[in-house]
Amino acid sequence: MSHVPEPAGAARPTDPAVPDLRLVDWAPLPQVSVPATRVQRAAVPAVDVHNHLGRWLTTDWCAPDVAELLGMMDDAGIETVVNLDGLWGDELEANLDRYDRAHPGRFLTFCQVDWTLLRRSTGPREIQEQLRDSAARGARGLKVWKNVGLTVVGPDGELVLPDDQRVIDVLALAGELGLPALVHVADPKAFFDPLDAHNERFDELAGQPDWSFADRDRYPSFDRLLDAFEALAVATPGTRYIGAHVGCVAEDLDRVERLLRAVPHLVVDIAGRLAELGRQPRRFRRLVESFPERVLFGTDAFPLSPEQLEVHFRFLETDDECFDYAPGEDVPPQGRWQISGAGLPAHLLPDLYAGNARRVLGLDGN
Repeated sequence: MSHVPEPAGAARPTDPAVPDLRLVDWAPLPQVSVPATRVQRAAVPAVDVHNHLGRWLTTDWCAPDVAELLGMMDDAGIETVVNLDGLWGDELEANLDRYDRAHPGRFLTFCQVDWTLLRRSTGPREIQEQLRDSAARGARGLKVWKNVGLTVVGPDGELVLPDDQRVIDVLALAGELGLPALVHVADPKAFFDPLDAHNERFDELAGQPDWSFADRDRYPSFDRLLDAFEALAVATPGTRYIGAHVGCVAEDLDRVERLLRAVPHLVVDIAGRLAELGRQPRRFRRLVESFPERVLFGTDAFPLSPEQLEVHFRFLETDDECFDYAPGEDVPPQGRWQISGAGLPAHLLPDLYAGNARRVLGLDGN
């Protein structure tokens, strides 16, 4: 028999008081009972193609104890980690000494270039010289960050977008030097929307309002940046591209597929986007099935931890439902939801975990 509600306005002496609870303080415990699979080691050897080990994003080394990091990698089946924090000059040397040269084959450091040099007329030439120097020192790739398109300006004070000829020339040079380019051109789509009651990343943006790019008087739109990235890649067919964060559009895998079809020398990594992919695990599986050689494993989890690796393995290898994508966090950082596993077929895992990365990074002899 279904529950018959009390008449409207009726009160019972035993009704509990409703607490004055702010949404930000609400931390519900899921009541659903579902199987939980622990996956502490990747099914096959893996390459984390997107991580941070240097001092670019932190005041000190992201991996303070390299021996401990190597032990964790061995336990989890991670054979190589790509370090995106090399920068240039002395900082690149410090990263190469600490990781690549000290532990051959376990770490590959990418450089960056100082795009702020574009403020002066000689900037394009100086940046190209900087890139040549980094390649000669031993950088294994080039990281291009979102400041290109959002904050970097030219001598005229205008924003420099990814499809600017000055940027195209640098990325073409990267291809000539044999350096793959990992490119992050835009943050999540919600970061470009108004910070209001409809923004699904309100928690995150309210804590970091400087991450919002909703002001169209200051910043280009999300679509403009994605179009500029595609134009850049099409204009530089000799450069291998890794589209960071599922091509920076994990919310729309149809668009990712269109991008992959338009740019045959592009692959995408899954780094930092489990929260998005885990909301659409079957759609993600179809993406991998359609492009088995174009999707790469990466975490963007720093400092790297066994817990973060385990949740990545669980997402890729199991069909578990309703689990946390950020274990240990009181409030999930990218949205108040849980994710489900993609349950990828076993035959797709070797390329996704490592084979595709080896080809792009030149580790397979090609």
